[in-house]
Amino acid sequence: MAEVQTTIIPHSQQPLISRTYPIEEELDITIQRAAEAQAQWAKAPLQERIQVGRKFMEEFKKMSDEIPMELTLQMGRPVSQTPGEIRGMLERAEYMLSIAESSLSDVSLSDTDKPGFRRYIKRVPLGVVLVISPWNFPYLVSINSVLPAIIAGNAVLLKPSPQTPLTAERFATALTRAGLPPACIQVLHLSPALTTHAVQHPQVDFVSFTGSVLGGQAVEKAAVQARGFKGVALELGGKDPAYVRSDADLDYTVAELADGAFFNSGQSCCAIERIYVHEDVYEPFIAKFAELTKKYKLGDPTQQDTNLGPVVSLASAARIRKQVEDAVKAGAQALIPEELFPTAETGTTYVAPQILIDVDHSMEVMTEETFGPIVGIQKVSSDAAALKLMNDSPYGLTASVWTDASRSESLQVFEEVFAEGIEAGTVFLNRCDYLDPALAWTGVKNSGRGISLSKFGYDQLTRAKSVHMKLRTA
Repeated sequence: MAEVQTTIIPHSQQPLISRTYPIEEELDITIQRAAEAQAQWAKAPLQERIQVGRKFMEEFKKMSDEIPMELTLQMGRPVSQTPGEIRGMLERAEYMLSIAESSLSDVSLSDTDKPGFRRYIKRVPLGVVLVISPWNFPYLVSINSVLPAIIAGNAVLLKPSPQTPLTAERFATALTRAGLPPACIQVLHLSPALTTHAVQHPQVDFVSFTGSVLGGQAVEKAAVQARGFKGVALELGGKDPAYVRSDADLDYTVAELADGAFFNSGQSCCAIERIYVHEDVYEPFIAKFAELTKKYKLGDPTQQDTNLGPVVSLASAARIRKQVEDAVKAGAQALIPEELFPTAETGTTYVAPQILIDVDHSMEVMTEETFGPIVGIQKVSSDAAALKLMNDSPYGLTASVWTDASRSESLQVFEEVFAEGIEAGTVFLNRCDYLDPALAWTGVKNSGRGISLSKFGYDQLTRAKSVHMKLRTA
């Protein structure tokens, strides 16, 4: 009997939609079709591929009124906030299309060629790219790999999270309406075993995975066990820190960090999960942060006035609550009274926002990913102490420093101490939880490997092919 996956609405715990998994033979046929279609798609001129990308944006915009509620029902983000993901996705698409020609055109070496020789470097597609996307920002994350892979001449097999199956189907619909051959963008709803089969398939040339560390380890293991040497990009978890220096603008900093910690119920790989505050401003920072946190409205994400929705599942809610309980038992103090958020009952997916103080790195809440609306705040005495704690983590996705950027001394400290010393893929000054498509999105340590976005994102989805011509043989 065929296996079926069912998406459960986070806030109501009711079934939303089901999809049937293929059998292995059907999956093999799908991959074969992708490989055959890619061989033809790669021959299309670059400008033609870019034009398909632009038409894709037009087609996707036509769906923009339908998507917000659909996305909210799948993964629980308040419907008032889901349009922002669509805008961000289109902005990233526009940027990646704007740099496609310069990133993918041949690199000429004519200025250094000797007489009678011609040399250049081509960027050629990898072949069939398997994109395994997450549920928390399914459009924003998928666009990072799907569109550049297509524009570079690859075929894409898009495997969405079981929580957000409709997002991948929206991508495929918009791309095929834009003129992409259907076999070049195929949606795969797969069990873990079938996902491993796809990763190991000899006609899958590259795998782009976004998800948990455990999931990334499973993909990496499967790829290593496959025949040949298969490329894998892994965008994994984070425990992203922020440091508030003594000269920071507290009103601005508190508002930005609260949003960075609680947006999407903290379910972001680059959410702010731990904050280090200089002792000179610790007390006023804590007071302002707590005051703002108490103003959040936790509730039904389909209502326009809700700004904090449920977490994705009952299991996730239970895990988050346990991390908080363990920290309190170990000596942490919870600042936000639970009675302020009556919706957040045990046994539901509604988790109240919480601030923990008197924390340290012996507590899991300061060292392991929470993926919920919880933040630990620790007092520090110096920049050096903050830097040491920020780096005391198995993760390294983003980190942020908050200081008075109008002071040359503060800027110098940021650039020389933190921009140089922080072990992270992205280091922010006075902002957080943001992806600039012109910058390389990457992580270090357990936050993964590989690059998406920027011109380097195209490098990951192509390979260099050198052409060396000797024109004179006499």
